Amino acid sequence: MGKRNTQRKNIVMLDTDDDDNSSVSSSSTMKSDRTSVLGTEEVQLDKDSLLEQALDALYEKRGSTREKALASIIDAFNSNMQHQFLEKKFVTLLHQCLSCIKKGSSKEISLASHAIGLLALTVGCGDNAREILEDSVTPISQALKSGSESTKTVSLLECLAVITFVGGNEPAETERSMQIMWQLVRPKLGSNVVAVKPSAPVIAAVVSAWSFLLTTMDGWTLDPKDWQESISYFSGLLDKDDRSVRIAAGEALALIFEMGSLEKFTAEAKSSTNGSVQEGNKSREGLAHIQGLKAKILNQVRNLSAEAGGKGSTKKDLNSQRNLFKDVLEFLEYGYCPETSMKIGGDSLQTSTWSQLIQLNFLKRFLGSGFVKHMQDNDLLHDVFGFIPKRKYLQGVEHQMSSSEKRMYKSPNSVLNKARTQFLNKQRMMSKDRNFGRFSVNVGDEEA
Repeated sequence: MGKRNTQRKNIVMLDTDDDDNSSVSSSSTMKSDRTSVLGTEEVQLDKDSLLEQALDALYEKRGSTREKALASIIDAFNSNMQHQFLEKKFVTLLHQCLSCIKKGSSKEISLASHAIGLLALTVGCGDNAREILEDSVTPISQALKSGSESTKTVSLLECLAVITFVGGNEPAETERSMQIMWQLVRPKLGSNVVAVKPSAPVIAAVVSAWSFLLTTMDGWTLDPKDWQESISYFSGLLDKDDRSVRIAAGEALALIFEMGSLEKFTAEAKSSTNGSVQEGNKSREGLAHIQGLKAKILNQVRNLSAEAGGKGSTKKDLNSQRNLFKDVLEFLEYGYCPETSMKIGGDSLQTSTWSQLIQLNFLKRFLGSGFVKHMQDNDLLHDVFGFIPKRKYLQGVEHQMSSSEKRMYKSPNSVLNKARTQFLNKQRMMSKDRNFGRFSVNVGDEEA
């Protein structure tokens, strides 16, 4: 009843032809469209030299010097795929960044966290990504527990999400990172521990990072108690004053609905009513709670999709909220996922599930100015989104793949190539499973 014949389609145009982010280089590479291979190699040597200088500067005692070096490294990884440099300096760069997280100021920690995340996205799936994850989890977890500066905490959370997304092959590894995030907003307190109330930016970052990792998980294997706690928590966040928190919670709930988790609760509760009288009563109470929670969320989503605005709210933020919750409402009522199309250099990147949309939005925010370059040249992201750029030329010059890049990407027996295949197969299976997990919320049908 009331189904729409066509889905609302959001078109996001990102013209990169005149965008500085689509350029791959310094002014020396822009002097002529007829740059020779030799000239390109000289520019690469210059870039490697600058990166090595920045890496050396991470050993300096002065914090401000290390901060400048980290900013330079981030710029380099945003503007180009630094495979040749990483082939020689991967371990050194990783451990110097981890050292900055352990001893640096909040600004230095933020920069080092971002650099490690870029490092993971650049090396792609494989042994190096696993090394990043295993070596970084403990320092990041400790840094999250020390201090409450929002910018630092947000950067650490984003880093943890990215390195787990790339390097986490087992569900237990992903669950470990998600639990670290969850503890920031829902800590397990001892008798002598006082909870520190997280700020709105931290709450939004936790929910966003948690959702990003959830896109890689099979929700049906997770503990129903954890699911129910998270759903209730996200429902509560929809009533918060901060719009970024509401938006993050709305995306998380849409993803949970797409994975069919509330359907799982309902089916389990109904099947349990055939047990003992006491168990049956508990199951009926649980089923009533689930039905009430679904009805509450549907009402919250409907209200937020038509919110008139509030004190101090900007029109842009308000429109973003309305558009998101209109999409969520349409999905809950009719099962339609929002479709998006983003223009990257002349190529179109499309999403058709909440999982894809959440992954795209998160990585776009994380990469910032490097998003276009990575979407054009990063094979890992091509695999994640099924995106194959048609443009193989940059400013009229065919990209010359270095010997290190050939070893990393072209060898069929390389560890990276095998890992990428495994990662892509996992993505396909998850997408296939979710197509069967979609449902529309119809509270009246639950009583049947």
